[in-house]
Amino acid sequence: MAIPSDSAPKPGRDLRVDFFRGVALWFIFITHTPGNLLVYGTLRNVAFSDATETFVLLAGYAAGIAYGRMMQREGWAAAAARIIGRIGTLYVAHIFLFVVFAAQVGYSAAALNQAAYLDEMHLDPLSAEPYRALLEALLLRYQPAFLDILPLYIVVLGLFALALPLIDRPLWLLGVSVAMYAATRLTGLELPSWTGGGWFFNPFAWQLIFAIGVVLGRADPARLARHFPWRRSLAVLAVALLAAAAVSLNWVWHGPARGLHPPEWLAAAIGSVDKTALHPVRLASMMLMVWLAAHLVAPAARWLANPVAAGFVLMGQQGLPVFCSGIFLSFIGRVVLEQADGLLPQVIVNAAGLAALLAVAAVSAWYGGERKRTPKSLPAAPAPASP
Repeated sequence: MAIPSDSAPKPGRDLRVDFFRGVALWFIFITHTPGNLLVYGTLRNVAFSDATETFVLLAGYAAGIAYGRMMQREGWAAAAARIIGRIGTLYVAHIFLFVVFAAQVGYSAAALNQAAYLDEMHLDPLSAEPYRALLEALLLRYQPAFLDILPLYIVVLGLFALALPLIDRPLWLLGVSVAMYAATRLTGLELPSWTGGGWFFNPFAWQLIFAIGVVLGRADPARLARHFPWRRSLAVLAVALLAAAAVSLNWVWHGPARGLHPPEWLAAAIGSVDKTALHPVRLASMMLMVWLAAHLVAPAARWLANPVAAGFVLMGQQGLPVFCSGIFLSFIGRVVLEQADGLLPQVIVNAAGLAALLAVAAVSAWYGGERKRTPKSLPAAPAPASP
């Protein structure tokens, strides 16, 4: 998201970051499509963290690289100005997505006689008080369902712009970030929402995982390897913890439907792991997977160049247009799955959805490359012949 949007790899670019971000965007499409059977294979069904944590962490990683270099070359003011420009781009994208999504859901609700769509997508305030809802949407105080990730990213980037002077002092940066996270968890600090309560994603808590990404992006890989070396015993423990989480989550969420009722203490414990303020268990789950992935997937892994992986790499490099398109496409997928049962609609929705996201990424990469090309200087006109 924060790195340049062209698809050609930059020197030293870590394609693992683009690949995993592309997978996260694909998972977001799947999980935002109710009735999609592929949801059982996404991260949220096997770990306490999900695609959102992956998305924010890798956005921080990319921001640490891009804006850290800019900070060194041009200073804080120039780098902060570029971040503000990026925030403006995200804001415009969010408002455009809000308008398109509201029109899409509203039209579908009327055409299919499904007023429940408005309630489920939290768009009923727009029909009750349209002018006030539009104003609150512009102020980011009104966020319908699925439209809460970009506002989170906007505020987190704003906090990052203020913290830029600490970017090469990782302990200070993490210290400030952890202090804000702890204060948020302890005091309930949050941004207000027009519809009541706070934001679904509390940016004062989620900035921590972004800051961790920034530090990882700025760190020397060799130094990271020394501080966090591969240990088989630790790897076995990490895999065991993730496996236990997967079993527990599926037992609590899907067990009762199959006659497998979990103990009350387990259901209560899992229910207390909140997403809004980034529960420490979610953060720990994400960091375990990051440590495993960093050691098990080499930066120059040959499989990253195969056509399937390359498609996800391309999607990861074009994060903003792919994300926005995924929100729009997921609702279309929902409508299709509600109108037709069976395996074939599942295959069509997922295959067409992935193909559309790949097409959006390809067009965005092509457009970005074309825009950056400058026409060659025209040759000077020959001097007129003397009479």
